Amino acid sequence: MTTYRVCCFLRRFGAASSEPSEELGDVFQAYAGGGGAMGEEALRRFLREVQGEAAGEELEATAREVMAFAAEQRLLRKGGAGGGLTVEGFHRWLCSDANDALDPRRRVNQEMGMPLSHYFIYTGHNSYLTGNQLSSGCSEVPIVKALHDGVRVIELDLWPNAANDAVHVLHGRTLTSPVDVMRCLEAIKEHAFMASPYPVILTLEDHLTPDLQSKVAKMIKETFGDMLYTCETESMAEFPSPDDLKGKIIVSTKPPKEYLQTKNAAAVADDESVWGEEITDDRASAKPAAEEAVDEEQEAETDKKTQQGVDNEYRRLIAIPLTRRKHDMEKDLRVDPDRVARLSLGEKAYEKAIVTHGAHIIRFTQRNLLRIFPRSTRITSSNYNPLMGWRYGVQMVAANMQGHGRKLWLTQGMFRANGGCGYVKKPDILMNNDADKLFDPTSKLPVKTRLKVTVYMGDGWRFDFRKTHFDRFSPPDFYARVGIAGVEADTRMEQTKVKMDTWVPAWDHEMEFPLSVPELALLRVEVHESDNPQRADSAGQPCLPVWELRPGIRSVRLCNHNGEPLRSVKLLMRFDFT
Repeated sequence: MTTYRVCCFLRRFGAASSEPSEELGDVFQAYAGGGGAMGEEALRRFLREVQGEAAGEELEATAREVMAFAAEQRLLRKGGAGGGLTVEGFHRWLCSDANDALDPRRRVNQEMGMPLSHYFIYTGHNSYLTGNQLSSGCSEVPIVKALHDGVRVIELDLWPNAANDAVHVLHGRTLTSPVDVMRCLEAIKEHAFMASPYPVILTLEDHLTPDLQSKVAKMIKETFGDMLYTCETESMAEFPSPDDLKGKIIVSTKPPKEYLQTKNAAAVADDESVWGEEITDDRASAKPAAEEAVDEEQEAETDKKTQQGVDNEYRRLIAIPLTRRKHDMEKDLRVDPDRVARLSLGEKAYEKAIVTHGAHIIRFTQRNLLRIFPRSTRITSSNYNPLMGWRYGVQMVAANMQGHGRKLWLTQGMFRANGGCGYVKKPDILMNNDADKLFDPTSKLPVKTRLKVTVYMGDGWRFDFRKTHFDRFSPPDFYARVGIAGVEADTRMEQTKVKMDTWVPAWDHEMEFPLSVPELALLRVEVHESDNPQRADSAGQPCLPVWELRPGIRSVRLCNHNGEPLRSVKLLMRFDFT
């Protein structure tokens, strides 16, 4: 019995029950044969017919694990034909981590020997910020957290200090407090490969003079030593693979000659530049053609003047050069058959480009790296929909890891795939360069598969939250939202009914999602309290890659608003592909 006080009287509610929902109970009885226990042969049948496990040694091993789990929990009924797994043992095993919707062993399961351009890469933006982009602190702490979460691209903005004799990391021309560059480099060295052995790409936004570039070059070489990957030639014909680059740190930034150009441009930039130096196409593409021609002529002259001051050691550190924008999308996205590089686009410029040059982006990213980053006006460090990038093969969809919410949950969901190693191989549809078969994410495509999802029940909130957390006067009223984020044709959300006044909601709700591109589909799950569904600390969420879902009745652990797993809260759901 649970009691809540309302003014001067008490409201009493029945104690939360751990019994399976009605439909789960029916599944158990179908295999237990009405005897109250599921024997070993019945369990094997359940594993084959419901959980989709093929007959063989793996199935036998799973059956042994289930029986051993139940025996340890003292939830096996002993004795002859009537012995076996009890309904409580069955339910408790379904809720266990061993029955997770994704393989609990978290192994890399994709080919890792293809060039870097063949992979989506877990990419951070302003990796040093602890909060918003205007006034928060800068620190190595968010860098360490990102690396432990599997992020593989770390961004540092390098600026001279006030005396112009040292290098700080901060969000330039804002009120953010700086952190010393050495603290960031040492943190990267120590934590780079804690979560994944695959390469860390260090993108530098460089606002340094040649003498400070020389200092940074020395710091990077001395800090990373043999971990640092350097290219023997000035350009690469093809990127190495993640396998080739295990344990390596790769520097990617613009050529040093652009320092003075960037500095001069900043002097005439409008108010938006207060949020950083990266310039989107909005301002550049609005220039008259004649003005652009003058700019290019001036830049060429500036190049000649600044080459003498460029630090060559710094130049040699740059394994992946950042291509300077030409502000002509066809030229920017031209594929060079003899060399590969990285291009960077702002969110607004990219949004325009996918309308006018979608096919060019797909072809470009089959060989080259493209990074898109949130627009500078996102002061609160919010994010944009990363699927806008992934649909066109963009490898580096940069995310503010401190900008929690639905957009970041999608990024976290994508990179739960492939063992959480930070690299997810792009589907074959994005690598096909046949002009007649080039993928178009906006076209109406045939349905490849249908994902049927049943949301049975949830539990665990009563252990992780105080009893008045969701509602001061009664147990919570939970409902679940389930849907798909993917190509536009597949994107949809559905909702269960609200279960009133219970800590253990049983919805037994079935829904079906036709999928035309399951290779890019992410399953979104959210649980809300109906009295206040928009509160940030609602009842939890996960986002999961559809192509790695294990069929059958599975346990789905919920995460909080920041994407961190809740200790006890799980849903029981069923996934069937037809």
